[in-house]
Amino acid sequence: MRIPTVAQMQNIDKNASREYDIPGIILMENAGLKVVEVIKEILPALSNKRIVVLAGKGNNGGDGFVIARHLHNHGAKVVTFLLGDPESLPKDAKRNYTILNKIKAQIWLLSNEHNLDKLQLALLKADLVVDAIYGIGFKGAVREFEAKVIKAVNKSKIPVVAVDVPSGVETDSGSVIGEAIKATQTVTFALPKLGLLVEPGSEYAGRLTIADISIPTDLLVDENIKTNLLTEKLVQTFIKTRPREVYKGSFGHLLAIGGSMGMSGAITMTAQAALKIGAGVITAAVPEAVAGIVAGHSPEIMTLPLPQTSDAQISTAAVPQLINFLSKATVCTIGPGMGRYPEAYDIVSLILKESDLPVVIDADALNALKDDISMVTNRSAPVVLTPHPGEFSTLTGLSTTRIQSDRIGTAREFAQKWGVILVLKGNKTIIALPSGEAFMNLTGNPGMATAGSGDVLTGIIGGLIAQNLEVSSAALVGVYVHGAAGDLGVLSQGQRGLVAGDLIKYLPQVIKVFETELLE
Repeated sequence: MRIPTVAQMQNIDKNASREYDIPGIILMENAGLKVVEVIKEILPALSNKRIVVLAGKGNNGGDGFVIARHLHNHGAKVVTFLLGDPESLPKDAKRNYTILNKIKAQIWLLSNEHNLDKLQLALLKADLVVDAIYGIGFKGAVREFEAKVIKAVNKSKIPVVAVDVPSGVETDSGSVIGEAIKATQTVTFALPKLGLLVEPGSEYAGRLTIADISIPTDLLVDENIKTNLLTEKLVQTFIKTRPREVYKGSFGHLLAIGGSMGMSGAITMTAQAALKIGAGVITAAVPEAVAGIVAGHSPEIMTLPLPQTSDAQISTAAVPQLINFLSKATVCTIGPGMGRYPEAYDIVSLILKESDLPVVIDADALNALKDDISMVTNRSAPVVLTPHPGEFSTLTGLSTTRIQSDRIGTAREFAQKWGVILVLKGNKTIIALPSGEAFMNLTGNPGMATAGSGDVLTGIIGGLIAQNLEVSSAALVGVYVHGAAGDLGVLSQGQRGLVAGDLIKYLPQVIKVFETELLE
């Protein structure tokens, strides 16, 4: 599902009229009806319910008039406050204002303190407020008078349904400068907006509903919109049924490189996650001193004991053995538990240079790239990097503050520059592709901020690639199901009790849902 900018969404609206001859007033009517549907879910018996509609002077206000009319027709006691001059309303909004007037609905003009006392009184008795003050084009801070109105609404603690975007939230960034409506639920139209998905905007949006207002589908899948929401529906398209005539080799061989003394758990969890996501064969390539520990954790995992340094880390003497073994593998992951030490750079660079397999690079192997990130380019097979913001800061030289302020933009720029698939982990993980496409994932929760969670993700992505899933698709599916496993686990474990091993435990249940849908 595409996530358009304000300019792109406005262009979609214009093209609906220009190319498909859909009048704006029809879209306004559809938008209003969709909001009313949501209000009826919150207040199933609308008759005699007291509802305040706050309408601005633009087309968002026009949506508010449509909503007020339908609520009035359902028997609700609706009071509409117009924050502006009715004579300056846009054509479609003005027509809906006129209709509302003609059915003798209660409308008050609200400006410059005039009738503010009536709003305060209405809020004391109201069951719900509809926020239709500002539309998606809002930027900056609300004006002083509107700020007083918004403060009054927020102070009332009444449920609020915001129309398209809560007033005071910037649609393209989620920024809030000054006052903004704290909505219980936001009904946005046609496509999700970035400002409703990222903080702080998402905190003001409440529960989000994306409503179909009959804009033609061709306009909504515009390839010029490069930012996408990662959805269950999209993930389902990548998961296929398994034919009956298969064997373990049909689902690939993952070589997981990493581990060191004291960090054997990281590489073990990577290997276990790959098994649980369905990879056919897993070999953990680890220092000799660690091989027995890894094998003791999971008998299904094969081990490749490697020459080691004096600190029980993989030695560069292991490279010929690794290169030889890679000829038997389908995909390679490298980094979890590897440790930060000078020889790591040589191991990572030689594997990238000598191997023609897809490689997933995480954890300590990412640190090895910092002095020469160019080693990931000009390969015959894709590279997936899975940094958290701190690791990404090391790779880019950008501050974590700069990265976190524009996660999509910084991830997209990096992926395009270096030709890699970048998985920028964290709240709402971003997957950026070399093509410029970027995806935002909404699964997952704060309980996943625990040691080993990233190692599990590496194994999931690697395990999916092993099963011949295209590499970028494996990154998308991997991130989604990783977060979904965390969401499932938190239901029984709680956020504080969730550990990385639980993600592996709940992973089969997540995948089973997709497999069940394939059979239905």
